[in-house]
Amino acid sequence: MLARLTGPSKYSRSLLAQPYWRSACVFITVAMCVRSPRLYASDRRADFGPGFYLTSSKDQAIRWARLVTKRRNSGLAQVSVFSCDDAALSTLRLLQFEGATVEWLAFVGANRRGEKTDDYDVVRGPVANDATMPTLRLFFAGIYTEEEAIKRLLPQRLHDQYVFKTQAALNALIFSEVIMA
Repeated sequence: MLARLTGPSKYSRSLLAQPYWRSACVFITVAMCVRSPRLYASDRRADFGPGFYLTSSKDQAIRWARLVTKRRNSGLAQVSVFSCDDAALSTLRLLQFEGATVEWLAFVGANRRGEKTDDYDVVRGPVANDATMPTLRLFFAGIYTEEEAIKRLLPQRLHDQYVFKTQAALNALIFSEVIMA
C-alpha cells in the first residue's frame, strides 16, 4: 500500500491509497527551471502549508507559468516536469483530499490562518484558486456554513495540487524535463 498514516489525525478519513500517486507526472510552474527543488522557511499561508507545490495538470501549470511571468514582468514561462519514485513514496505519510470536503475546508482554513496542521510528507487535494476564493472568504468569515461552502464549491472544476513538505518527499521527485510555456 502506498499511502500510510502514522498516528491519529482528524483528517485521516480523507487519506486513501490511489493509483495516481504512483509515477504521477507532476508539474511546477516558475519563471526558471527547477531541477532540484528545495524547501525554504516561509510565513506564506498557502492551502496546504509551506512546501514545494505541484499539480498533475499540464494545462494549469502552463497557464500559471504565463501568469507568474507576466506578474513579475521578467523571466521565461517554464514548467518543470517531475515523476515520482514509487519506492520512496511508499515510505511517506500522505494525505489526500478527494475533493472539496468538510475536512479539506478545515485543513485549508487552518493553514491559511497559520495554524499548525498534522505532519505529512505530501498532501494532495483541490486548489483554492481565484474562482474559489470568494466562497472560501465567506466561509472563513463565518458567513457560510461548511455545507453552504461545499455546495457552492462542488460545481467548480477544481484542479489538483500536491505539496511536498519534507526533504524525504522532495527526494521522491525525479526531474524529467522543462517545457516552455
